[in-house]
Amino acid sequence: MIEEPKGQAMQLDGRLSRMMHLLIHMDRANGPITSGEAAEMLHTNPVVIRRTMAGLRDVGFVRSIKGHAGGWTLLKPLESISMLDVYKAVGQPRIFAIGLADPAPDCLVEQAVNASMTSALEKAEALLIAQLGEVTLAAIAKDFDRRFSASCASSP
Repeated sequence: MIEEPKGQAMQLDGRLSRMMHLLIHMDRANGPITSGEAAEMLHTNPVVIRRTMAGLRDVGFVRSIKGHAGGWTLLKPLESISMLDVYKAVGQPRIFAIGLADPAPDCLVEQAVNASMTSALEKAEALLIAQLGEVTLAAIAKDFDRRFSASCASSP
């Protein structure tokens, strides 16, 4: 097995899960959520929040209100936002860390391996994209509600 060199763990892109997390909180909020509040919640920087939320604003999911008592508010119901919608709004981050080798593009073995890998990755990506399109943020919020109720019921 080939492993990554020590100290070179692959950086995962958490924008999709972070923004879904934030949108569900925004749905439950009693008013706007500031970039600072969102950043604290997601353990990141307010600049990262503003930059990422811009994609959600551009597709009409959220809006930003400036000034005192301002912040981000949700414009669409969670029922009308799918995981795929958020994936697209955050710039369609790369799905797989697996890539093709190309140090010997004239090698017929490498060409065969890359053709097989390309086919497998395209099929897997299409399946994942289809699944993302089937799950709404409302369904995720409902799962949260179920988990929250169960945790409260099991607490003394």
